[in-house]
Amino acid sequence: MKILIFGASGSGTTTLGKEIEKIAGFTHLDVDDYYWKKTDPPFQEKIALPKRNDKLKTDFERHKNVIISGSMVSWGKEWQTLFNLVVFVQINPKTRMERLQKREVERYGMKLLTDKKTQEDSRAFLEWAKQYENPNFNGRSLKIHNNWIELLDCKVIRIDGGEELQKKTDKILAEIQAISVRQNKEQ
Repeated sequence: MKILIFGASGSGTTTLGKEIEKIAGFTHLDVDDYYWKKTDPPFQEKIALPKRNDKLKTDFERHKNVIISGSMVSWGKEWQTLFNLVVFVQINPKTRMERLQKREVERYGMKLLTDKKTQEDSRAFLEWAKQYENPNFNGRSLKIHNNWIELLDCKVIRIDGGEELQKKTDKILAEIQAISVRQNKEQ
């Protein structure tokens, strides 16, 4: 079974993907690990689309049960038909931005206070993330995500990212079970 969990940055998609991996035995793949080169500090250099797509497809196909976390809107049309289930996570913008600010502090620590480039990069990232609900924003946005959902060739469920992790996980596990039952009946 192949599942995608996506939403705005800070909505909790990676945490949810890791939890499903732990509970249900799926292999979790995070698109950030394919999108960005490993740098210190992180998230400085992108990997070209063909190369990251090839690497992700290889890992995706290698495992029977895979859960991917992250937005794949710009990764190519082929991804629109490769999933059995897509989970779209939405969360209150204020809560999401608070999570992102906290994550920036955890990630960069004292560098946020002492390093000018780290400060600039963090500020730019948070400004970018703040635009998610802006219908006129051309980057990753709620509008673009909702439009992409219409193109998907599988069931899509929407989850409130502000709910307890266990409640979100239970909803996904119930969907996995329902899909498994349906697939077994079709065989």
